[in-house]
Amino acid sequence: MKESGGGGGRKYGALSPCAACKLLRRRCAQDCVFAPYFPADEPQKFASVHKVFGASNVNKMLQELPEHQRSDAVSSMVYEANARVRDPVYGCVGAISSLQQQIDTLQTQLALAQAEVVHMRMRQFSPEGAASAVTTTPAGLPENPSNTTKSLLFSSMDMVDHHHHHHHQTSIGGSLWSC
Repeated sequence: MKESGGGGGRKYGALSPCAACKLLRRRCAQDCVFAPYFPADEPQKFASVHKVFGASNVNKMLQELPEHQRSDAVSSMVYEANARVRDPVYGCVGAISSLQQQIDTLQTQLALAQAEVVHMRMRQFSPEGAASAVTTTPAGLPENPSNTTKSLLFSSMDMVDHHHHHHHQTSIGGSLWSC
């Protein structure tokens, strides 16, 4: 016979136990704290969580949380447990570090590509255009030509940088040292 209310259509008595109770070889009660989050058709989900955290700790954590937070907590525990099974030393911290290194590498490649775009645009300037951009000193003589080229390069980089969101460019230095 079916229970009335709150159990999500779970049958009482002839109920097949949830994955947690099946692994723990115990009777799956009507109000089993594990059942809503560890269904019988996903046995590996509870197995990895149990292996890393222990059933009593998972039970305690779920009991201490309000029901609306339990699903997110279980998702976090499953993620951490699976990461810990794959990498027993670092767990999800290892995955996060690997992703951070990929971000750093991609940001560096982006900066190099942006610099190459600026370099290519500089080559397209005609000699007349470059000559008109040379600034003069108060005496009317041109400044050091290499400084002029540098200032053109940096102003062009600023132009490119504004088109590609300034925060990407400035975050490169900080993120390279974040690990």
